[in-house]
Amino acid sequence: MSLEDLGFDPAKCLIGGAWVAPAGGQTLPLMNPSTGEQIGEIARGQEADVDAAIDAARRAFEGGWARTPAAERGRILMRLGKLVEGRVEALARLEALDVGKPLKQARADALALARYCEFYGGAADKLMGESIPYLDGYTVYTLREPHGVTAHIVPWNYPMQIIGRSVGAALAAGNCCVLKPAEDACLTALAFADLAKEAGLPDGVLNVVPGLGSEAGAALSGHDGIDHISFTGSVATGSMIQMAAARHVKPVTLELGGKSPQLVFEDADLDAALPFLVNAGIQNAGQTCSASSRILVQRKIYDEVTARMAERYGALKVGQAMSDLDVGPLISAKQKGIVAGFLAQGADLEMAAQGVLSDAPEGGNFVAPTLFAGVSADHALARDEIFGPVQVIIPFEDEAEAVAIANGTEYGLVASVWTQNGARQMRLAKAIRAGQVFLNNYGAGGGVELPFGGVGKSGHGREKGFEALYGFTTLKTVAAFHG
Repeated sequence: MSLEDLGFDPAKCLIGGAWVAPAGGQTLPLMNPSTGEQIGEIARGQEADVDAAIDAARRAFEGGWARTPAAERGRILMRLGKLVEGRVEALARLEALDVGKPLKQARADALALARYCEFYGGAADKLMGESIPYLDGYTVYTLREPHGVTAHIVPWNYPMQIIGRSVGAALAAGNCCVLKPAEDACLTALAFADLAKEAGLPDGVLNVVPGLGSEAGAALSGHDGIDHISFTGSVATGSMIQMAAARHVKPVTLELGGKSPQLVFEDADLDAALPFLVNAGIQNAGQTCSASSRILVQRKIYDEVTARMAERYGALKVGQAMSDLDVGPLISAKQKGIVAGFLAQGADLEMAAQGVLSDAPEGGNFVAPTLFAGVSADHALARDEIFGPVQVIIPFEDEAEAVAIANGTEYGLVASVWTQNGARQMRLAKAIRAGQVFLNNYGAGGGVELPFGGVGKSGHGREKGFEALYGFTTLKTVAAFHG
């Protein structure tokens, strides 16, 4: 799928089932991260477009989407999943062009999007309340009802996956959605919405307004017509969105940053661990909230782990998305500058290894994956989220020190523990402050079914699995007195 093959104009918004030009008539440049060249334009939606999208969603909600039998909502999502599955290659190429992901990573994201539609399609008619034993003469039960109109502000790093776990769950629960994709990554969001129309989703149930976060995003998060907001992105923006929502007392699900550690003990199976230690840090060029940017290694095996990770880093190849190498470009020149600033802060550190820029045009946003060794836990590179292909190795002596270092940041999204000691696994799973803890693995293969979210400045609320469905509903208690 190329821009010429799209069945819609990416310089338009989808509102009420129709592709319409933004009210202000303005567009934003669509850039290719692999080359730095402009390849098209997208709509620059603003407050008037957000108003129109929310009105369309409200009409669709009150017009019957919430009363549509749950099984029928599920069938539509299942059809949508099949359409996505049939267009995996086309969607992957769009994502690679727009975001800069190597094709194999973009394909995995497209398949995950199909799986989210399938999962939430199958779950739609299984979202149930419960009966509550109470006083004699009463029958008490609960109902799970949709919020109404939900806002979805999606970042540029994993648009397909985050749309799947956010919009998919909201639609299954009976909500109508207004989606604001990141201005740096709109193409697959628009393509998904077009496929949703083909799958039979009624007009207005899903609306898409591209644009700047400071314009369309701010208008959406501060709008009184929104009943729930789902946001994935930076801590700073998440804080602003929460404050905007608070003015109208609207609930918010926030999935924010991370500084996720992997703890490697002397009894770890290093052959099994090493691919995860590296890949979890450099996937999507490190532009992942749950990226494993800190590798904590027990001193007895520190030299061996450092040497083996450095060997893997030296073999990493970096290049254009369509070349399908290990690492692609960063999303923008701005992000490249941010990562370069962090690398400059590492000038006093031991650089253990770097990847190779093997197919990196001068105008592209490329940074060589970089591994630093012997880093102290309080160094900026070990404390702050970089959002680039940079990992640090931090030595520790014992279990207590490992836990203290792991919990020593403001974040708490994901962690992993590598040890064959079963008792230690259980102790650390409880002791580590994170929304997800993986034992002798990292990420569990994506895990559409696994609740995902953080603590601390990694956010609150949960996405994925049934927990997401609960978050996109409100609980009503019904107490009937019948004597």
